[in-house]
Amino acid sequence: MHTSPPSISPAVAAALKTSTPQLWLNPELGKAQHPATSGVRSRDPALGDIETARNRFHRARGLLNHLFPAMRDTGGVVDSPLLPVTGLQRVLGTDPARAGTIFLKADHLLPVAGSIKARGGFHEVIAHAESLAIEHGLLAAGSDLETLAGPPARALFEQRTIAVGSTGNLGLSIGILSAALGFTAVVHMSHDAKPWKKAALRQRGVRVVEHQGDYAAAVQAGRAESHADPFSYFVDDENSPLLFLGYAAAARQLIDQLQSGGRPVSQAQPLFVYLPCGVGGAPGGITFGLKQLLGDNVHCFFAEPVASPCMLAQLACGFQRPVSVHEFGLSNRTQADGLAVPQASPLVAALMASRVSGVFTVTDEQLFAGLLHAWKSERLALEPSATAGFPGPRWLLDSEAGQRYVATHRLESRLANATHVVWSTGGGLLPTEEHERFRQLARQYEAG
Repeated sequence: MHTSPPSISPAVAAALKTSTPQLWLNPELGKAQHPATSGVRSRDPALGDIETARNRFHRARGLLNHLFPAMRDTGGVVDSPLLPVTGLQRVLGTDPARAGTIFLKADHLLPVAGSIKARGGFHEVIAHAESLAIEHGLLAAGSDLETLAGPPARALFEQRTIAVGSTGNLGLSIGILSAALGFTAVVHMSHDAKPWKKAALRQRGVRVVEHQGDYAAAVQAGRAESHADPFSYFVDDENSPLLFLGYAAAARQLIDQLQSGGRPVSQAQPLFVYLPCGVGGAPGGITFGLKQLLGDNVHCFFAEPVASPCMLAQLACGFQRPVSVHEFGLSNRTQADGLAVPQASPLVAALMASRVSGVFTVTDEQLFAGLLHAWKSERLALEPSATAGFPGPRWLLDSEAGQRYVATHRLESRLANATHVVWSTGGGLLPTEEHERFRQLARQYEAG
């Protein structure tokens, strides 16, 4: 096992090793690409790539309507509401007159998959199905994609497999859509994935393969099995441009929602976004899209469990080699199962090296406190990982590191007009008894 890399700050390393919540600020924010990151990918995605993903989602509206009656209310659009949460903001102790207004981007309400993973997962499955259909002469490039639900396409897909390694939510999005299209869907899941998620997949006809190791072990095993089968396609959460672009497409949707709600983003009205982070694809894609469109007027922060701060560790240590949380003596065990990842995506970490403003860490106790706050103040039923971003505004406004960030970027006079978006990432498919079990655990944490 490697020892802790020497390039990391001793104070940051000490907080990591002792599972002490911290806000780490990115010293490379806004700088040119670091030479050590250039070999991780062939090129950066561009706005044109994001527009291609948005166009694919647009062409898939009829397909999704056809496959899932639950999407007919949205017209087949993969997006969630932007909710005002005045009650939650009051509970979180953030004064709008001083700090601006908090909203919740409610991806736990995304139809069918019930989590942020619908964005990346649906995009990659649709892109793969489209590619196969074009290759076999069933579809012309750029066509409406409802044809993919027809008998000829289904006959083709039934000969193919789509596989993924997941702690749960990505597996749900990939498995549900793949099975609905006719593919053999296989989800490799880690031991800490929730039983109800495994059951939900099996009910949809998805083959669930359970592994004793953690997320990384499930991905490795799934990748190896899939690559041994020429008719199998592996969705690689650690290194997938298609997943990344599916998430990045959400940036324009958020900007449009803010504009239509009277909260346009500008230098005078900055946007702060707080995103739960596991392997990094979803928060990284959204951050990339927002930075492409809004530049210095948006400030994105990732939230990670103190037991699994893989993105913080990688960014703070540099890019000489991959870094695992186990190197800091951490267990990678957390109630936020979707965030229980020991090593960040190298693709995403490299892209975030100059784009993410910082990363803060949260305890399981804080996750459950947020879960109760959301339920009591707004009647929002979330899973623990979806509340990881809740402490973000307080970190920014009240911590020494946060105040230093505000001063460095000359934001003091603009905070009262700022918009804060906390991204909820999952919980929409949780059975009622699971929500109640989480609330019971939260009350136990609250009681000490």
